[in-house]
Amino acid sequence: MSQRIQIFDTTLRDGEQVPGCQLNTEEKLQVAEQLELLGVDIIEAGFPISSPGDFRSVEEIAKLVKNATVCGLTRAKKEDIDAAAAALKHAKRPRIHTGIGSSDVHIQYKFNSTREKIIEQGVWAVKYAKSFVEDVEFFAEDAGRADLAFLAQLTEAVIAAGATVVNLPDTTGYLLPNQMHERISYLFENVSNIHQATISMHNHNDLGLATANTIAGIQAGARQVEVTINGIGERAGNTSLEEVAMILNVHKGLGFETGINPKFLYPTSLMVSNLMGMPVQANKAVVGANAFAHSSGIHQDGFLKHAQNYEIMNPEDVGVPSSAIVLTSRSGRAALRHRLQLLGFEFEKPELDKLYTRFLLMADERKQLNDEDLKELVG
Repeated sequence: MSQRIQIFDTTLRDGEQVPGCQLNTEEKLQVAEQLELLGVDIIEAGFPISSPGDFRSVEEIAKLVKNATVCGLTRAKKEDIDAAAAALKHAKRPRIHTGIGSSDVHIQYKFNSTREKIIEQGVWAVKYAKSFVEDVEFFAEDAGRADLAFLAQLTEAVIAAGATVVNLPDTTGYLLPNQMHERISYLFENVSNIHQATISMHNHNDLGLATANTIAGIQAGARQVEVTINGIGERAGNTSLEEVAMILNVHKGLGFETGINPKFLYPTSLMVSNLMGMPVQANKAVVGANAFAHSSGIHQDGFLKHAQNYEIMNPEDVGVPSSAIVLTSRSGRAALRHRLQLLGFEFEKPELDKLYTRFLLMADERKQLNDEDLKELVG
């Protein structure tokens, strides 16, 4: 039987931190409804202490969401935790997500503190949050660069204090996948109470490794992943929800599953992109405009003969209406014949060869041809 991976979506918190991507409360409610429809397990609705607007958004999402856990972020500070508890008071499944830096860089230069004081403050924050809600997640910020022995000590202490989830983020996107696997494996071997909590991955994409590191963490024992729609987030972004969901879906041999309904991946991607004014790059995995588009003649011919020659997912499975044959000067006769047939035109080989010669000249001039161009081509 496959093991369930919890999907923690932070589009409305980490994703919304992208400059120019801020949403108002009504827009956040639209996204939250869509995320619940998609099947995420936890919605991180915001950072309540950060502004009155964010407090209200978390509060309204907590009232709206019926099935998913609703989470609010805090620092390891009393006023933050108080604000989150107040904003989450109407949630059916509330979670407070509190924490502090764990790397020596953060301890020294961000907090001007010591390892001992960091553990003390982390334990206090978990216990204080626990006085409001049962479900408390602790984040060890910059765990990717933390001293491993200290990280194990911190993890053990916050679990003993009552943390139900421990988030070990690669905040700067620094680690390689094998390093991530080794670090999580080390913690499972050296934290005596680690099985009393869920270990979570929250990886940034500064080196383009967020998804790979998240999968490596899962393989090492993590059972929650913190992701965003379209991979949006601070700097180069976060781990992409749609990528992780479809990796686990396609590679069933890994033995993991999620509660995500893939048919809602593309519609959710479009909604978030439109509301945030953040275009999705064309070559983005799973939901990009070119994810199921074929323009090379060799690829087009193979795809038309059998889709699985060049597609490992069915576009309909992720909510994309269909694959696309894009006509450019790199397209072959098979693609031209296919598009002409869709328009109701049939040509024998000699006629098609003549058309193809004229097609290449037109494609060189116009870069990409549409149906109107093809009608012009055939007169």
